[in-house]
Amino acid sequence: MSRPGFVLEVDERTPPLLVHEGENFRLERLPHGSRVIYPPDSLPGIKDLDGAIRRALLNPHGMDPLPELLTPGMRLTIVFDDLSLPLPSMRSPDVRQRIIEQVLEFAAAKGVDDVELIAANALHRRMTPAELKHIVGERVFRSFFPKHLTNHDAEDRENLVHLGNTHEGEDVEINRRAAESDLVVYVNITSTAMSGGPKSVAVGLASYRSLRHHHNVHTLQHSRSFNDPPNSAMHHSYHRMADLLGGHVKIFTIETTLNNDTFPSAARFLNKREWEWNYADQATYLATRRGNGLLKPAMRRRLWHKTEAPYGVTGVHAGAPSEVHPLTLKNVHRQQLTEVDGQADVAVYGLPYIGPYNVNSVMNPILVMSLGLGYFFNLYVNKPIVREGGVAIFYHPMPNEFHPVHHPSYIDFYEEILAETTDPAVIEAKYEKQFATDPWYTHLYRKSYAYHGVHPFYMWYWGAHAMQHLGEVIFVGADRKTAARLGFRAASTLNDALELASHTVGTSPSITYQHMPPLTLASVR
Repeated sequence: MSRPGFVLEVDERTPPLLVHEGENFRLERLPHGSRVIYPPDSLPGIKDLDGAIRRALLNPHGMDPLPELLTPGMRLTIVFDDLSLPLPSMRSPDVRQRIIEQVLEFAAAKGVDDVELIAANALHRRMTPAELKHIVGERVFRSFFPKHLTNHDAEDRENLVHLGNTHEGEDVEINRRAAESDLVVYVNITSTAMSGGPKSVAVGLASYRSLRHHHNVHTLQHSRSFNDPPNSAMHHSYHRMADLLGGHVKIFTIETTLNNDTFPSAARFLNKREWEWNYADQATYLATRRGNGLLKPAMRRRLWHKTEAPYGVTGVHAGAPSEVHPLTLKNVHRQQLTEVDGQADVAVYGLPYIGPYNVNSVMNPILVMSLGLGYFFNLYVNKPIVREGGVAIFYHPMPNEFHPVHHPSYIDFYEEILAETTDPAVIEAKYEKQFATDPWYTHLYRKSYAYHGVHPFYMWYWGAHAMQHLGEVIFVGADRKTAARLGFRAASTLNDALELASHTVGTSPSITYQHMPPLTLASVR
């Protein structure tokens, strides 16, 4: 029987704790009395996954069974989440492949031959053919690529359609093929409470014209947190857009959830609590850490990005998005939610090598900031694990490195804009439109493999709530010049970071370490 998540209080019996720091990790001793938040044990995966998928398609929530929605001559569009999740990527066969194959079998049996597959990448970079193949599988890839298996293009004006405005004046503009289809089947993986539901089509197939309404400083500062939809202004906007979409587009969604089997057996110690390590785990930790140190950074990065997780699928639900998503969130909470009593003066987070926007790429400094202050800080419901005016300490080397193909606008954002200001509101007002409409960035987004010109702005805004909430941000092990450019302080050790933090929270602060990955969602009372 799996154990729920729990909070450990550090004492003299507590072993050193694993802390991720980019492509490496360390064992760290936290001060006595510090709290450590652990997720629940990994839930068992569904044994007969193909059977569970079939049952979900035949017994959906709030809609007719999928075969009854399929008719000869109809326009069917299958949309799926892109490579930004899950993290790390899923060992083949990806659950999206298994779902898409069954949907296509039903479609073929019903004589549906006008079928398109679209990756819902919004303003993310296009996926390469190899990345698409990994998600949809060899058989689907060979049958549909390149003409009928494509990445969404948020700058292809001829293939976007404006469906109207919400009662708050938000533009809803999405992919034309999806908007004009008789049925859109959305295939989703919900790895955090932030994803899925109203976000899927309204964001994944949208244009900048739509996305700017919720990916802005004001909305993100009023989202408390991204993983607590009732308290998220961003999700309120998603819901308004999804309501409008529902009047124009028929959407049959299939949402899946995963367990916390994040790392393969070769790195199984990363899935365990430290006092559960046996001699083999200890030896593997030492060998992995030593090997990491001997490898050149580029080789180390390639090896980690080849890691594929042996996730188990914990749930498959299909049907009307509004009825499916609450069931999905229950599964996410079962796997990730841990009750925490009260806030701390200092929050500690170890940031891993991968986030949504550096898959097969480089974790540049802006993405480090976004992963820490945007994603990890927001892994809570009710209130953050750190009090208002408190200090967040992150572990990451934060090298001044960028992927020139994937992140060209990030380079200019770092060199030009952050040299002038780090204030999200000022950045938004003075520079966003320039980058969002720059013809060269747009060309690279459409024809190469670059993130949209506005993407670094959104990643900076992603941390706006945390920057507003925190009194200070410190990065342990970070390049000092790089951290300073981002407006943060760097420390060599945890003790040094706590010394710096003492000017804000005193010399005897309460400390909470949110132990991740695997992901933990803190429910703070």
